Amino acid sequence: MLVPSRFYALAICALTLVVCTFLVALHPWLLSITIAALALTLIGIWDLVQTRHSIRRNYPLLAHFRFMLEYIRPEIRQYFIESDQDATPFSRNQRSIVYQRAKRQLDKRPFGTTQDVYAQGYEWINHSIAPTRVTTSDYRVAVGVTAAGAAKPGVTKPYLASIFNISAMSFGALSANAIMALNEGARRGGFAHDTGEGSISRYHREKGGDLIWEIGSGYFGCRTPGGEFSEEQFTLNATQAQVKMIEVKLSQGAKPGHGGVLPGAKVSIEIAHARGVAVGTDCISPALHSAFSTPIGLLQFLERLRNASGGKPVGFKLCIGHPWEFFAIGKAMIETGLTPDFIVVDGKEGGTGAAPVEFSDHVGTPLQEGLQLVHNTLIGLNLRDQIRLGASGKIITAFDIARTMALGADWCNSARGFMFAVGCIQSQSCHTDRCPTGVATQDALRQRALVVPDKAERVFQFHRQTLAALAELVAAAGLEHPEEITPDHIVRRVSQNEVRLLSTLSHYISPGSLLEGRFEQPVFQRYWPLARADRFTPSAP
Repeated sequence: MLVPSRFYALAICALTLVVCTFLVALHPWLLSITIAALALTLIGIWDLVQTRHSIRRNYPLLAHFRFMLEYIRPEIRQYFIESDQDATPFSRNQRSIVYQRAKRQLDKRPFGTTQDVYAQGYEWINHSIAPTRVTTSDYRVAVGVTAAGAAKPGVTKPYLASIFNISAMSFGALSANAIMALNEGARRGGFAHDTGEGSISRYHREKGGDLIWEIGSGYFGCRTPGGEFSEEQFTLNATQAQVKMIEVKLSQGAKPGHGGVLPGAKVSIEIAHARGVAVGTDCISPALHSAFSTPIGLLQFLERLRNASGGKPVGFKLCIGHPWEFFAIGKAMIETGLTPDFIVVDGKEGGTGAAPVEFSDHVGTPLQEGLQLVHNTLIGLNLRDQIRLGASGKIITAFDIARTMALGADWCNSARGFMFAVGCIQSQSCHTDRCPTGVATQDALRQRALVVPDKAERVFQFHRQTLAALAELVAAAGLEHPEEITPDHIVRRVSQNEVRLLSTLSHYISPGSLLEGRFEQPVFQRYWPLARADRFTPSAP
């Protein structure tokens, strides 16, 4: 990957102009070369000063070759290489829909679907002969209240959240300009921006957008010098008006059960200030929390945070692993009467700046199965109306939101979708500090290419246009609100000659069945008896 060369390019262009002028004076027949050099100089200067394309600001002139290849690539790929559906982690079609909506470009497609509708796994939403007329796409969910609308015990500041929000991405993993663009877009659109476990930086505060403060095992922003939880430091941040909810991270989809280290060389003054660590020292996220060690301890810790924050909604995020561990949390809820205000289920398909390939590929439960397990457990305990469910994991389009809400989510989070909105081109160099568009880097020159006002507008528009598309899906299905979408509305092809409703594949259980000792699914029959409220390890079978 080339080093950012804006200043070098400008100097080279100027030098080229001087040299060509001198050559023309010596040899008039070099006029054509001089005209070409002048044209390239003007293009290079324009690339440096324009604000819409980060990659052109970092790579003047050279970026045009990338755009040229992008333009002719569909024909090359169509006949010789791959389809628009093949690329991973996100296909060209998935990335394109984000770019188009973020830029308010035409997002319609001609000539029919490019997907194989007879392939196993293809899904669709059933439409109605009598579609409705939906008048708004500003869909909201109240967090910290019961189904009847009353505030939960201890919650004095419920949050009316958008059903589509920015998922957890830390300052340090993302650049300062990317954080500011995301937060300004969230402020304009009235949706939430999850801080990631890197805590609240000054760049989160500068634009004033709503924040969900994620607290990981490193307790960044609320830690003692020795790395333990500090309630005093927590209260200083949590009581700020900009912080709307508190989220304790138990595990992350892309690398569940794995800690992390930000090398000391990358711990700048700003990162150290935000995280509450020393400059230039390794910033360690342990694999497990030190503030609690049991399911009951977790719930008591959440209660402690709720009180210290002044009554804001408090919950936790996890990727499902051993079923008995989540069942243990459920049993602790029944035993103590303490419940989180929300739970965010992170699918193993979620992204991260860096993870061992074995963890990314083979550890953790995918979102649909994890969400179903959590949703069913809460139904079986008669707690579903008290706890809101968020979901994250490769959610990009309105259909992704609709399917996820059909499976039980109250709202959805997206990380990489909003990264695309601020200019990410999926170069997959996040861990190298050489991001070509200034999104995932701390390099001062690279991140200057990301112009905050322009990218904030794209974040705002991506959110707005995606929810507008969701409103069209809701109307086509004959519904009024996405919360009305059920597994009976979603159809999945299970073989070339068989399709089934998602409801017949999901196997939802009856309300209160776990309290009554009725295990309506094998997973509960096998693992529920092993779960204990006082520990995460299973009982002897």
